[in-house]
Amino acid sequence: MKFTFAHNNFNVLDLDKSLKFYKEALGLAETRRIKAQDGSFTLVFLGDGETPHKLELTWLKGRKAKYGLGDNEFHLAFITDDFKAAHALHKKMGCVCYVNEGMGIYFIEDPDGYWIEILPHRKDKV
Repeated sequence: MKFTFAHNNFNVLDLDKSLKFYKEALGLAETRRIKAQDGSFTLVFLGDGETPHKLELTWLKGRKAKYGLGDNEFHLAFITDDFKAAHALHKKMGCVCYVNEGMGIYFIEDPDGYWIEILPHRKDKV
């Protein structure tokens, strides 16, 4: 028996705001959308155009309260081919939330408070 990654899910309050953020910050594009017939939810899958892995954004109708993310000890990670330019973009966007200079990485925060780790391209592929 074998298992392979399919996607990760983040629940979001403002789907349009989140789609804009993920396109601007990480270059992710919509690959698929599913809307409930009764309008109770929308699922949007985002891809990087390079790997089969997807990020699923879930919007639930009527949800107004922020999602409880606990201590936010979970995260997604992205490798960039231009770490310096990525950091400059994210700093300009105001979404850098934590920098670990010792490890040579930083984190950005999306509109709903999810953290995303940004890694430089390395030969050892973290």
